[in-house]
Amino acid sequence: MNTTNKYTDALKKYPFALSADQITESINKIIADGFNGNNTQEVYRKIYSCIDLTTLNSTDSREEVWKFTEKVNAFEDINPELENVASICVYPNFAKTVKEALTVDVKIACVSGGFPSSQTFSEVKIAETALSVADGADEIDTVINLGLFLDEEYEEMCEELTEIKDACHGATLKVILETGALKSAENIHKASVLSLYSGADFLKTSTGKGYPGASPEAAYIMCKAIKSYYEKTGNKAGFKVSGGVSSVEDAVKYYTLVKEILGEEWCSPTLFRIGTSRLAENLLNAIKED
Repeated sequence: MNTTNKYTDALKKYPFALSADQITESINKIIADGFNGNNTQEVYRKIYSCIDLTTLNSTDSREEVWKFTEKVNAFEDINPELENVASICVYPNFAKTVKEALTVDVKIACVSGGFPSSQTFSEVKIAETALSVADGADEIDTVINLGLFLDEEYEEMCEELTEIKDACHGATLKVILETGALKSAENIHKASVLSLYSGADFLKTSTGKGYPGASPEAAYIMCKAIKSYYEKTGNKAGFKVSGGVSSVEDAVKYYTLVKEILGEEWCSPTLFRIGTSRLAENLLNAIKED
């Protein structure tokens, strides 16, 4: 383990000393002060436009993904008063299918790099990313190598992320921390900083596969890291919450945290996303109840 490389030096610039109790107290205060003001039809509509509408099933097929995309195409005719979702998120082999089927202004996102485990050769991750972009992906969601991170092999982990970023050829890179596996606040903060340092355009909480998904605690820590990084570098990274976010109440809570910590500017599809499928329908029902 190399303890003197530029990545460990970068971590020293972003110390994080909040205890679990302090984090919980801060979250509770933010939600208590801001939830009611954000629990509105206007915010529901805004959140809907920040959704990465996701289908990541082993049973996905070209026909199923085509039908999935056609529903997004039809959305604007059925709901002309609402903005469409931000993106359709699929496995890399379906990027071309979505591109061929898509007729509206919605991004194509692909999970890439050995999703969801990230346990494959770097060369495979890089090739998969490049092929996804070549087939039409506008955005790439990739998982950090958790084994390298937990062994404190930060240089190898970060260099792999940098190579994946290069393979994006201008596509947006969302780096998934898999916060349910990282567990501690310190680990989540370190992984956030290292991912930003390696070129992440977004930080994303979870894969939704195999580990606990998103949590307010993880969101709070990641948003704090994004804010600190922006204040030091001027680089604005987005935040994506995913993994078990299906209720309108939860979505509003995450929106409230982002708005309070990062500001109103982050409350748009360019800097805030929610990866989900079930939430979209629940939000629409809440909007139509008005």
